[in-house]
Amino acid sequence: TPLLAAMLVLGLGLTALADTIRLRDGSVIRGEIVGFKDQQFTVLIGAGARGRRSRITLYMEDVESIEFDGATGGDRAGSANDVTDMNDNTAASGRDTSPAVRPTPADSRTSTGSIPNRTSTPAGSSGSTAGPAFFPVRVRVRADNTANGWNDSGLMVRKGQRLRISATGRVSLGGGIYATPTGIRQPDADKLMRNEATGALIAVIGDDNDDFIYVGDRTEIIAKRDGRLFLGVNEGNLSDNSGAFDVTVEAEAVAGN
Repeated sequence: TPLLAAMLVLGLGLTALADTIRLRDGSVIRGEIVGFKDQQFTVLIGAGARGRRSRITLYMEDVESIEFDGATGGDRAGSANDVTDMNDNTAASGRDTSPAVRPTPADSRTSTGSIPNRTSTPAGSSGSTAGPAFFPVRVRVRADNTANGWNDSGLMVRKGQRLRISATGRVSLGGGIYATPTGIRQPDADKLMRNEATGALIAVIGDDNDDFIYVGDRTEIIAKRDGRLFLGVNEGNLSDNSGAFDVTVEAEAVAGN
């Protein structure tokens, strides 16, 4: 059964880069999610001999949460447990602070290659009269200029899909100034959303537009387009920032195309 296979995974050697899947029975699986259909996740696990990897199936109702491995940070290494330490460091690379040239998420990706689209498109539950199901994805959103300030959630959303986003934590904006996800009243002519608080958590769907979304510490949105969800901090100069917000994205399970 999928759950039995899931329990066996804990004894296997895993690759350094992996998604972390927490099951409702307390089990933890690290592997690569490569598919999501008929309310079932397909997960590749283990290093595998001759480049081959084991494949398991997990039903959505057995999954408590998913933490996707960072897709864009070129310095990303180690397991998901390494994320906390990595997010406390300021990026070494410089960044142009002029307001008009902050790259879109597409420009901020590194040459390490893209991961398969993480999509929340399972088939609808048969015979269920309950409200729409949501599944959580947890993301550490760095405040510095790693990946030019855009943190890839790993989640591919669909137009019309509902997302519930909540965030906690505190980040340093440099110069002894700190902000929570709701941001602070601090002048910043270069921030992306000039009418919103400085240092606040913001988002964008897709990698080719500037239709930014204010998130703050909690919001619910309906996606206006298909695309990958990126998260960042509403500030013009990220080069002296450090720390990260802990973000949970609850994505509505919608029917696939």
